[in-house]
Amino acid sequence: MVLLDANDGMIVKILGIRGGRGLESKCRQLGICPGDCAMVIRHAPFNGPLLIEVSGRDIALGRGVASRIIVEEKKCA
Repeated sequence: MVLLDANDGMIVKILGIRGGRGLESKCRQLGICPGDCAMVIRHAPFNGPLLIEVSGRDIALGRGVASRIIVEEKKCA
């Protein structure tokens, strides 16, 4: 599944990023890397950004970016 499909409050493991080197580089700069766990905090209304928490930091992602991050639901330590 992709990050955009995850429900609010769901904890997911990031498996990969589809979108080329530019998007992968941008995600790494934000602290989003394959193997990391993230919690979906909320989906903003009216097609607004998705707010996630990764490594103790809140990150807002546009829906286009969130639709390119491949995740699986998982309980992370």
